[in-house]
Amino acid sequence: MYITGSSIESFNTLYQISGVEVGQHLYWEIGGFEVHAQVLITSWLVIGILLAVAFLGTRKLETIPNGSQNFVEYVLEFIRDLTRTQIGEEEYRPWVPFIGTMFLFIFVSNWSGALFPWRVIELPHGELAAPTNDINTTVALALLTSVAYFYAGFHKRGLSYFGKYIQPTPVLLPINILEDFTKPLSLSFRLFGNILADELVVAVLVSLVPLVVPIPMMFLGLFTSAIQALIFATLAAAYIGESMEGHH
Repeated sequence: MYITGSSIESFNTLYQISGVEVGQHLYWEIGGFEVHAQVLITSWLVIGILLAVAFLGTRKLETIPNGSQNFVEYVLEFIRDLTRTQIGEEEYRPWVPFIGTMFLFIFVSNWSGALFPWRVIELPHGELAAPTNDINTTVALALLTSVAYFYAGFHKRGLSYFGKYIQPTPVLLPINILEDFTKPLSLSFRLFGNILADELVVAVLVSLVPLVVPIPMMFLGLFTSAIQALIFATLAAAYIGESMEGHH
């Protein structure tokens, strides 16, 4: 096999294209790897908010809840009902923490991007934004969901879990395999695309009409951000419940 000069040039071109980035990023080097610092900063802030709310809501537990404990129990009950509906009464309990973590992290991340003026904080490179405004975050969440439903199906059904790929006929094997690749793709790009589009629309309107028009769009952004968190958590729970069923 001979490698011509044009082939080498094509490989070089592809390599250069792979390094193209949208905007500027602040990088930290951790363990020999470069990571997006602004995503880590905002993610830690979101995690800090969740831990603070959990601590305040469970600091003094009472038989008759009130105040912050009442709010935390309401959120827990909502997540429990969501998980029970999608996975089933018998199998849902072990998956409440996972689905709840996904929902709360995405919900608070989306709302932080809609409410908090991240861009006011100046960085040497790039700018702060909601964690879900970065494709790496949404892909990581989608991959975690994929690992979860593979584990759930294999743990519940053993090797018979892989029999779903040849049901109802072995002819559908390629399509059934392709389906497992499209699930994380649809989860990640749906969340990333909606959050990015919402922030871009608000930013453009603020620059054009800074007083009146952006306010209803910001309220609409809060609504769509909550809906996106609910959709992601619902689909994650549905995929886990589907993988534990005896049929595909």
